[in-house]
Amino acid sequence: MNAASLDQLTITLGPEAQLLLAGAIVTMMFAIALGLKPTHFSFLKAKPKLFWGGLAAQLIGLPAMTILLVTVLSPPPSIALGMIVVAACPGGNVSNFMTFAARGDAAYSVSLTAGSSVIAAFWTPAAILFWSALYPPTADLLQTIDFNRFTFVLQTTLMLAAPLALGMLAAHMWPSAAEKLRKPLAWFGAGVLAFVIIDGVFEFWPLLVAGWALILIPVAAHNAAAFALGAGAGRVLGADIARRRTLTFEVGIQNAGLAVVLLLAQLNGLGGAAAIAAAWGVWHFFSGGAMILLFRYRDRKEQTHEL
Repeated sequence: MNAASLDQLTITLGPEAQLLLAGAIVTMMFAIALGLKPTHFSFLKAKPKLFWGGLAAQLIGLPAMTILLVTVLSPPPSIALGMIVVAACPGGNVSNFMTFAARGDAAYSVSLTAGSSVIAAFWTPAAILFWSALYPPTADLLQTIDFNRFTFVLQTTLMLAAPLALGMLAAHMWPSAAEKLRKPLAWFGAGVLAFVIIDGVFEFWPLLVAGWALILIPVAAHNAAAFALGAGAGRVLGADIARRRTLTFEVGIQNAGLAVVLLLAQLNGLGGAAAIAAAWGVWHFFSGGAMILLFRYRDRKEQTHEL
């Protein structure tokens, strides 16, 4: 598969699948909100520089770096769009687990994930349009599809913000019930999302395999640059080692599942873009695992020198 055919590929979903995708992300956002507590925003008061600096690195720094990267790599426009959409999405709960496993600051990680999730409900739709417009190939690509920007922003904001607000209200009014429902709903939403994505991967597997080189290289380069940006932001902010590790994962691990949903349900299933988002969702488990092993190896090495 060449670049032109990848740009022309569309992954079409039936009404049932689109409804499942929308339901999955609404359920996941509602579940995230059920778990939000005032303590999760403790860094906003205790360490405002670290809190806002970390969010800026993720919500502004990562998309800006992505524009520079696609300008250098010049991938097919649909691939570039997928990279921009992933960069505009908030972090996910996976970053919290990886931070904990790498002996980072888990409380800081949770604060950043909570903050980015709340802000992203209003930020992500507009950010996708803003950053895509800055790169001419993706701006031209969006012009070629039947795409209403106002409708996209309105529908996406409602899809993200409404369940978030309702979940936070439910958590405030019925905290015990919210705590019991949070994990089952999160797993249910993730399961539905995984089912739809896996079904699509199997359906388009021959085409994706044929274009693997066009997909894997940008994903690996993008993820590596995101890790480096997070680590660099930690140094600029004067964070200690544990919090620099936290920022490495918070910036380097994005909610690729949300990116897939937006591309399939809201952006006409552009094949290259959806493929890059799905590949991101798989790749960051391998790259994140490698980062965890690297950090833990460094810890063991330092402990050996101290003995």
